[in-house]
Amino acid sequence: MSGPVRLLLADDHPVVRAGLRAVLDTEADFEVVDEAATADAAVRRVAVGGVDVVLMDLQFGTGMHGSEATAAISALPNGPRVLILTTYDTDADILAAVEAGAAGYLLKDAPPEELAAAVRTAAAGRSALAPAVAHRLMDRMRTPSAALTKRELEVLQLVGDGLSNLQISKRLFLSQATVKSHLVHTYAKLGVDSRTAAVAAATARRLIRR
Repeated sequence: MSGPVRLLLADDHPVVRAGLRAVLDTEADFEVVDEAATADAAVRRVAVGGVDVVLMDLQFGTGMHGSEATAAISALPNGPRVLILTTYDTDADILAAVEAGAAGYLLKDAPPEELAAAVRTAAAGRSALAPAVAHRLMDRMRTPSAALTKRELEVLQLVGDGLSNLQISKRLFLSQATVKSHLVHTYAKLGVDSRTAAVAAATARRLIRR
């Protein structure tokens, strides 16, 4: 790539954006061209052009989720690469981001040199995964029959958020019977027999977040 890697920082916390800018500005081959306080704003800014890599948070206060924004950006022809930078390392978050087309997944406690390396890796068109994230994905590959599917994780996350089967069916555009079927499979994989126990077990294993 000729010229500096042009970066967009997408995070709803001004302090986080300021901290990232301070770290990234020390790298001679990086240029922070803009910031976005919402995922929606990040998608709009990317459409203008002039961005090579987006550092995307997952959870924003309102509006579009980071994974949704990642999918929208990844679908653009010749769009920038998206590097997820978040505090969440659950299976539900990781799988949603990877499926959305994220070029990498890094945790916010990563040291500056790891962040810089991940940005360069993403800009070069390769995948950049935090060691802990790569380990979780490898674990899923080793025991696929016992791993919850992305849809099962989505349903269980909504159960953990306090939604009923009816509310989940409307949110995910599924029938209530399908929601119940996903939960039955989830109970069997987790070795539990209730919604409360499933949420507790999944939270303890960092499959979903509470």
